[in-house]
Amino acid sequence: MKILVTGAAGFIGYHTSMRLLERGDEVIGVDNVNDYYDVSLKHARLERLRAYPNFSFERLDIADRDAVAALFVRVKPEVVIHLAAQAGVRYSLENPHAYTDSNISGFLNILEGCRHHGVEHLVFASSSSVYGAHTKQPFSEHQNVDHPVSLYAATKKANELMAHTYAHLFRLPVTGLRFFTVYGPWGRPDMALFKFTRGILAGEPIPVFNRGQMIRDFTYVDDIVEGVVRVADRPAQPNPEWTGNDPDPATSAAPYRVYNIGNNMPVLLLDCIAMLEECLGKKAQMNFLPIQPGDVTSTMADVSELEQGVGFRPRTPLREGIGRFVDWYREYYRVS
Repeated sequence: MKILVTGAAGFIGYHTSMRLLERGDEVIGVDNVNDYYDVSLKHARLERLRAYPNFSFERLDIADRDAVAALFVRVKPEVVIHLAAQAGVRYSLENPHAYTDSNISGFLNILEGCRHHGVEHLVFASSSSVYGAHTKQPFSEHQNVDHPVSLYAATKKANELMAHTYAHLFRLPVTGLRFFTVYGPWGRPDMALFKFTRGILAGEPIPVFNRGQMIRDFTYVDDIVEGVVRVADRPAQPNPEWTGNDPDPATSAAPYRVYNIGNNMPVLLLDCIAMLEECLGKKAQMNFLPIQPGDVTSTMADVSELEQGVGFRPRTPLREGIGRFVDWYREYYRVS
């Protein structure tokens, strides 16, 4: 298939593009290659993707309406996997307009491109952060998610609402994927595991928020990609049993679905750090801090819908995934 992947220079976008290229799809990668984090890492990812003859790259900002419209006219994708976004919970407190520009206006531009050019399926990245103040776990797609605790989460919830509207009005098949704490090789330097590894190897104190009493459903990137690709191959279908008298948030009378992709094996942050120390062969100096605004204390994914829908559930143990990340980090940064 001809597949447009936005955010192709990013962490998940790179891995997803690589998987699609390896199975023979034609991939058009899109990214603005901004400086939210180390640009050289983004260029290194793109360099690896460019080794494939069935990969092409367009550098543009999805918030640029005219550029996105022209892109769809030019490449005419069959499927769109939309992973571009302004990421990060804490950064949304500092630079909120970056989130509305990319995550709201940019997403609208993608929806319009799909609507006007016969795209067969739009798959887009949502986030576990949409569960916000919810405390009943494991988090289920069938739960209400109307209480976000960060602007980032609010933009992801808005994406789900916007996508449903286009599915309803224009019968555009759309599927939203709520990712849970993704980690792995080629990851983002602003994520906890990456920062912890860098700090421990440098002998510097690492910030441990909520004094380590945080539980996360860490999900290895290869499991995320497997879920994304399987979902992309199965366009969303209307749920014939859906009713407005008891509306199910996960499905619709329109061709719309939402899935969690998480490991379903939550781990205490302190236990994660202990595994990392073991892999690095070095103890961490921990700077215990209070919880940050916008953070939640615990996440855990119910992935029964994903397993039923596409026959897959993430299974990579955290210890194994951390080991792979550490091996990549040592090789990439040439540190012993």
